[in-house]
Amino acid sequence: MSAFTDAEIEYLRGQQLGRLASAQPNGTIQNNPVGYGYNSALDTIDIGGHNMSASRKFRNVEAGSVVAFVVDDIVSVSPWRVRMLEIRGTAEALSAPADSEAHMPGPIIRIHPRRIISYNIVPDAGGGARNV
Repeated sequence: MSAFTDAEIEYLRGQQLGRLASAQPNGTIQNNPVGYGYNSALDTIDIGGHNMSASRKFRNVEAGSVVAFVVDDIVSVSPWRVRMLEIRGTAEALSAPADSEAHMPGPIIRIHPRRIISYNIVPDAGGGARNV
């Protein structure tokens, strides 16, 4: 059984950009826009990018940082309607994954969801949070 609802998976697959927050070893939080893919075989979020293994976010995850990943968009400004999915969890820095769903080859950050917070993924349904 997936940690995500069918509507959340559809939303994730329909977006191209999210933001990954991780903690540096000194405790400073870093937040970066990233490309990603939903890995249905593993029920994870796979984040890839140019020169990923040399990035601060990759090193933060290697050092044991927990992460938060947000995907959001504005559906309408009149009336105001936004959608949001936040995924909190553990992450691993993988140098040579054989099963990546990231949109770029090479090293990735793989997020294993532990808490999911959603808002308006299903129109007019509001939001909620759950541990997975």
